[in-house]
Amino acid sequence: MSLFDDIRDAVIAGKRKEVGPMVQQGLDAGEDPQALLDALISAMDIIGERFSRGECFVPEMLISARSMVAGTEVLKPVLAAEGAEPAGFACIGTVKGDMHDIGKNLVRMMIEGKGVEVTDLGVDVAPEAFVKHVEEHPECKVVCLSALLTTTMVSMSDTVKAFEEAGLRDQVKIMVGGAPINQAFCDEIGADAYTEDAGAAAEKIVEFL
Repeated sequence: MSLFDDIRDAVIAGKRKEVGPMVQQGLDAGEDPQALLDALISAMDIIGERFSRGECFVPEMLISARSMVAGTEVLKPVLAAEGAEPAGFACIGTVKGDMHDIGKNLVRMMIEGKGVEVTDLGVDVAPEAFVKHVEEHPECKVVCLSALLTTTMVSMSDTVKAFEEAGLRDQVKIMVGGAPINQAFCDEIGADAYTEDAGAAAEKIVEFL
């Protein structure tokens, strides 16, 4: 097996402490940084597929995603020095009134695994804060809204409206997700996409970008 296979398998197995050193080993051996990144991404693709089939669950996905992040942290400075451009830019946040972040964090890590640069705005994010971020960072083309509480779903609607009122609605794709959210709600508030899980969210962002 190649080092790339070993890296992929270590991410799938959630061996976070091993992944960073293995990626560094690859760099030291003169391997292409992009190829090493592709090995990390392929691992998360496999995990995402398994999750969609019900063969693994959120805890396993989180462990694998953290392992992938350990590898990307080693690669980031190298890729930046080489002038490698990210696949695109996005922002993510849990909407106003909601303090839950496990789902948001998982989605962020899966999106980062696709080579997208993601700004995490945190939890309890007001509609104006999402708008302000896009105003200040016009390269941000996808806005991801997360909610776990049914009582905070209205904040998603308010955020879509805030982008319309700011005249920025045509500049961004707005994605929504979380336990109480479904496609009907997405359509109702005028968002661009709803995905059931983090793997699907990452795939949809790549489509948009």
